[in-house]
Amino acid sequence: MNKKQLALLALLAGAVLSFVMLDLGRYATLAYLQQSQQAFAALFAQSPVLVGAAFFAVYVLVAALSLPGAALLTLAGGAALGLFWGTLLVSFASSVGATLAMLSARYVLRSATEQRFAGQLERINEGVRREGGFYLFSLRLIPVVPFFAINLLMGLTRMKAWTFYWVSQAGMLAGTLVYVNAGTQLARIDSLRSVLSPGLLGSFVLLGLLPLVTQRLLDTLRRRRVYARWKGQRPRRFDRNLIVIGAGAGGLVSAYIAAAVKARVTLVEAHKMGGDCLNYGCVPSKTLIKSAKLAQQMRHASRYGLQDVAPQFSFKAVMQRIEAVIAAIAPHDSVERYTALGVHVLPGHARIVNPWTVEIVLNDGGIQTLTTRSIVIAAGARPVVPDLPGLAEAGFVTSDSLWARFAQLDAAPRRLLVLGGGPVGCELAQSFARLGSQVTQVEMGPRLLPREDEEVSALAQAALQADGVTVLTAHQALRCEADAGGKTLFVRHGGQESRIGFDELICAVGRRARLTGYGLEELGIPTEKTVETNEFLATIYPNIYAVGDVAGPYQLTHVAAHQAWYAAVNALFGGFKKFKVDYRVIPRVTFIDPELACVGLNEQEARAQNIAFEVTRYDLSDLDRAIADGETRGFVKVLTVPGKDRLLGVTLVGSQAGELLAEYVLAMKHGLGLNKILGTIHSYPTLGEANKYAAGAWKRAHQPERLLAWARRYHDFRRG
Repeated sequence: MNKKQLALLALLAGAVLSFVMLDLGRYATLAYLQQSQQAFAALFAQSPVLVGAAFFAVYVLVAALSLPGAALLTLAGGAALGLFWGTLLVSFASSVGATLAMLSARYVLRSATEQRFAGQLERINEGVRREGGFYLFSLRLIPVVPFFAINLLMGLTRMKAWTFYWVSQAGMLAGTLVYVNAGTQLARIDSLRSVLSPGLLGSFVLLGLLPLVTQRLLDTLRRRRVYARWKGQRPRRFDRNLIVIGAGAGGLVSAYIAAAVKARVTLVEAHKMGGDCLNYGCVPSKTLIKSAKLAQQMRHASRYGLQDVAPQFSFKAVMQRIEAVIAAIAPHDSVERYTALGVHVLPGHARIVNPWTVEIVLNDGGIQTLTTRSIVIAAGARPVVPDLPGLAEAGFVTSDSLWARFAQLDAAPRRLLVLGGGPVGCELAQSFARLGSQVTQVEMGPRLLPREDEEVSALAQAALQADGVTVLTAHQALRCEADAGGKTLFVRHGGQESRIGFDELICAVGRRARLTGYGLEELGIPTEKTVETNEFLATIYPNIYAVGDVAGPYQLTHVAAHQAWYAAVNALFGGFKKFKVDYRVIPRVTFIDPELACVGLNEQEARAQNIAFEVTRYDLSDLDRAIADGETRGFVKVLTVPGKDRLLGVTLVGSQAGELLAEYVLAMKHGLGLNKILGTIHSYPTLGEANKYAAGAWKRAHQPERLLAWARRYHDFRRG
């Protein structure tokens, strides 16, 4: 909290204290108001402008400071000023005062609250952006809800001040009229409770529900408007409860859940079951990484007391092992397995004809049309190919096509060029370098892995360079040329142009959602980089959902599976209850050596979001098991709320970092702090102890010095 905030807080506290010390509350009683009614009315008759202005100022001050007595001032407005002038002045004064109170709370408390409860407030702010006006209007219509509490709470959100003002102005008008009108009959009032009878309160509650009911009616009208163009095409009976398009992680899980709850579900896949992850991504790349790591360990066997030896291997055998691993895992995602689970699997390409009809062009040439209550689009993504002159002529592969291409080679590419410095590019560059390729990695940005903290990016680059990768950051690819002398990439760095020769080129510059050919354009479903969905993963059509890479915002297999649960449950049971997809705790791992694993915020993300944090670090060079394994590169870096053990994020670098991360994912998901991790028994000697020691490092930094000083005195006393 800065000096200006402290000064404002002191001023507000001083004003409230003065109110109490001077016993100004004695004027805010019904008895005093009734005794003074005639005097107030006479003053207003003599000087209406002056008295009206003074009344307005006092009301604004009381409302702004959240002092007791606003209800009595409203009665006074009716008693002294009459129904018209009383309503007019009270209506504007209460709204202005409430807005000032809201802004004061925002200025003094919001930054500190956001730092401590960033995740929770972000979800609240998202709700405020969508329907905060309706929600505030509902609360303002119900006088039993303390208005000062509303002012304080809205100050902690990011609702615009102007929106807060005019919604308050409109929402409080009904209650203002009731109280001002009661004030005109002041002599008949024996208590504030008599102003609002149970019947009147009930009416206000129903009135307060009106905006929410209106919101639901508007949603219904929007749905009808969306479906209007398909009038008459909605079938009376449906062939399926759910049709899932795409059999990658998101599609498989969606279909599995539907079958598990006994829904009738069809899964459509045009190519290979298991999608990109099984056939081109996670599985083959991790298999390659294992072989490459073993080859590197053989070269450096002396680190383990053995003799260094150059690995002798067949590159074809390495690629055949990848094919064998895919084949071993494929039954988990196979047509046979899902058919046994109760899923109707169709090999073919699906196109949505209308919101309830899907046309499938089968791989055998036939066409099948099915009607369905709901649809889940899980079409995945494809590699991005940059618009680079000469690239097609020179030839290239992507993370999808390299496996088939390289399986034909007798040896690893002699000169391999990798375009892209993201996780995929780094994993492939290091692996092929370890298998004997001369690898050059070109990244247009200033560093590899730009999402990670700078020290993590630097460590990753050093690890790749140690394995022989030539890393060229801040190099812009210009064009490719191919002639009798070979293939060349021209790059620009610092204004200078240079050439890089290569035999094979891997494009690993990102992936783009598959959005065309599924009927989305004809349905009018908004698509830019991904399919536009709401917090329930529904498109503009409430019965059509999207998950995985096609929906974003994360291109991760485990996120696609996570989304699939929400989409499937909402699609099948949304008429009873819908669930908002939860992105609070999303882990990610880059499988280079050493591995990089993250969950929650890292330092650069926390700074970008202006979130206060504290860093605790534990180096693996201190860990017994890491020393024994010869795997001391890396660290555990934990971000916590300042002075608290509550986790904001964790970055792990080291052997099996992805495995070690699971404990932190669990802790963050269920609100467990570092004290709980420290109090958990970890087997010795394991790498998992690193998590306990990181928690211990935090505990030592926050040990109660005063209490320990007293403990020392106690022990000194006990020794005599």
